[in-house]
Amino acid sequence: MAKKRFYVVWNGITPGIYNSWDECNAQIKGVKQALYKSFDTLEEAERAYSSSPQQYIGAGNRGKEPKKPAEYPPQVIRNAIAVDAACSGNPGMMEYRGVFVGNGEEIFHFGPIFGTNNIGEFLAIVHGLALLKQKGCDLPIYSDSMNAQLWVKKRECRTKLPRNEKSEALFTYIERAEKWLRENEYSTVVLKWETDRWGEIPADFGRK
Repeated sequence: MAKKRFYVVWNGITPGIYNSWDECNAQIKGVKQALYKSFDTLEEAERAYSSSPQQYIGAGNRGKEPKKPAEYPPQVIRNAIAVDAACSGNPGMMEYRGVFVGNGEEIFHFGPIFGTNNIGEFLAIVHGLALLKQKGCDLPIYSDSMNAQLWVKKRECRTKLPRNEKSEALFTYIERAEKWLRENEYSTVVLKWETDRWGEIPADFGRK
């Protein structure tokens, strides 16, 4: 009898933990720079999914070299997380990520999934907040989106994107993020990244 394995998908159609290769393959098929790995136990898979994939998969597996972090002015906090989203069309295929400001290391990545840039920015902040609380860290989070920061403060994603068959998967994540905000207190400070003064946010996808 084949040994049971668990599959972590960090970057795929719907990131998560899957119980079979067929389920995993359905999430990564056709996805450029898909990130996934198999584990022997559910505990190992859960630990990996809540961590940076770089701890388990070398940067070279992403098909590109990690970007060298830029030099920022003294007022920029290096011991912080920066988040950003990118969208091919708006709405279109959206993804977001969080990176450590100090060295440019990618900490988390989600997508692509159908959505909008503002929704991605909102989800990125909430993802960062939840991760930091889970890890017991209190680093500040930088975002260059005032809309997303306001939505987080209001604990509501005030998007005008219609909820339909195409966007249903995204709204599941929105509801989960809103629920987390309603049920959790946090001390993490969300700061505005001053693009005009400091250049593009470290988490920028570089597609402008």
